[in-house]
Amino acid sequence: MRLIGKEEIENIAIGAALLGTGGGGDPYIGKLMAIQAVEENGPIRLLSLDEVPDDALIVPSAMMGAPTVMVEKIPSGHEALAAFKSLKDFLGQEIYATMPIEAGGVNSLLPLALAAQIGLPVIDADGMGRAFPELQMVTFYLEGASATPMVLSDEKGNSLLLNTIDSVWAERIARSVTVEMGGSVMNAIYPMEGHFVKKASIKNILTLEEEIGRTVREAMKQNINPIEDVLELVGGTALFEGKVTDINRRTEGGFAKGTATIDGLNKNKGSDCRLHFQNEHLLCEVDGKVRCVTPDLIAVVDSETGMPITTEGLRYGARCTVIGIPCDEKWRTEKGIATAGPRYFGYDTDFTPIEQLNAKAGITK
Repeated sequence: MRLIGKEEIENIAIGAALLGTGGGGDPYIGKLMAIQAVEENGPIRLLSLDEVPDDALIVPSAMMGAPTVMVEKIPSGHEALAAFKSLKDFLGQEIYATMPIEAGGVNSLLPLALAAQIGLPVIDADGMGRAFPELQMVTFYLEGASATPMVLSDEKGNSLLLNTIDSVWAERIARSVTVEMGGSVMNAIYPMEGHFVKKASIKNILTLEEEIGRTVREAMKQNINPIEDVLELVGGTALFEGKVTDINRRTEGGFAKGTATIDGLNKNKGSDCRLHFQNEHLLCEVDGKVRCVTPDLIAVVDSETGMPITTEGLRYGARCTVIGIPCDEKWRTEKGIATAGPRYFGYDTDFTPIEQLNAKAGITK
């Protein structure tokens, strides 16, 4: 167990934005909420998976909806508290700890804010190792857990308890409800026992995010480019460097969907890159050839500072570097690819690990 304070939160916010593959909500908002909660209530206890009792009740907390909506509809923090309390009352059992459901943007930070407010520890693990747009796209689901019972709460004071036949139906119903509630909600979801969390989670994710953020911030202080150090830390590869020349982005069905076109600079001059996203970046093509595809991670960072850029933060003219990162092995199983692979999202290509795509293109780390 160790304590998380304001410095750690600053670092986690940067790492969350990078591992969030462009999605998961604006980390700046979550960072401010977490810092305020720590200032008012003191530091947060961070537990490793080994410290979690097998019979403890663990409930992740997260935001659901389109990240573009959250830019204007900022949560107050009461929504997460309401969802958590409602689920605890329904289950009739004390909740031992919370955790991020994904390593993404605001969703790595909101559990920290909630934990500080109610005095619970946070577990150093998540259910994706990245961010994905749908509720069933978690390693908990791959291991057989149910997303429900779950509670959704909005800023108006509405709360809804869902019990569904499976997590796919939970996503369908909750997504429709989210649209009616204004495009984004807070939820308490996937109640699990400690022994299951140990088996199904991706461990040490908050620590990794903190290390990424520390690497970027220290490089910025020294006025050096951190991208190579970050790539080494996450086992990633630089896929493309260029300037954003076109953005086609829309909010549809509770998601931020679209494409971004990047014209090459420096060693990529004369080439073009096209990114396809649905909250998160899901497919990267360079000169029409797939270079990285979900469930592997695709992230965009500022070419000079190494700071991650979210899908809603991409702007015309931005000088950026696209990087690819291998996903956790849990996602490279048959069920993992069926759940979050390219064909699920409608792309006419099979999943090929980034290592193989790079080798085919003659690219090394």
